[in-house]
Amino acid sequence: MREDHRVDIHYRRPPDRVQIFHQRLVLDRNDVKVTLAESMEASAPMRIEGRVAMETGSDLVWFTFPGSWHDIGRFHLADGTFTGYYANVLTPPVIDGRTWHTTDLYLDVWLPPDGTPVLLDEDEFDLAIGKEWIDQETTRRAREEAELIMEQARAGAWPPPVAREWTLERVRKELDDPSDSRSPGGGTRV
Repeated sequence: MREDHRVDIHYRRPPDRVQIFHQRLVLDRNDVKVTLAESMEASAPMRIEGRVAMETGSDLVWFTFPGSWHDIGRFHLADGTFTGYYANVLTPPVIDGRTWHTTDLYLDVWLPPDGTPVLLDEDEFDLAIGKEWIDQETTRRAREEAELIMEQARAGAWPPPVAREWTLERVRKELDDPSDSRSPGGGTRV
């Protein structure tokens, strides 16, 4: 894959931590951007509800929705086993070509393939509010977004179809054999 099919995601976590994630752009549409984070590194396996959700060597498929207050990750083990959907509540991304910027708002939602949604990191969210790292309006909007995701997940309406359709296998196939080498993922793109 050509280097121009990569994006750099500047992920700010208040008060002052910034991580830059380099990911392969698989699908680039006005309504959704699909990226692949390959061979993640972790100091220890990420456990949610007592089960490993991600570990060193895991590939994650990410769905970024321009204008949305959350993104979605399809999490896997290093062997490719699907472990669940993970939503980061965050500020709508600022997308400037291949450079994206967003701010993490601490709250996350986890949906395992055989379970019910779980709201994560409320303690970190409360700490950030107490330290005034997040303003009142952003705090309100983050809570609303997390509640909406939880409600939709309980009703079986979340994640959206694109996150169910773009499996790790489909992403890998698309990257290995794109139908149109002029744009990531082939076909009609933005």
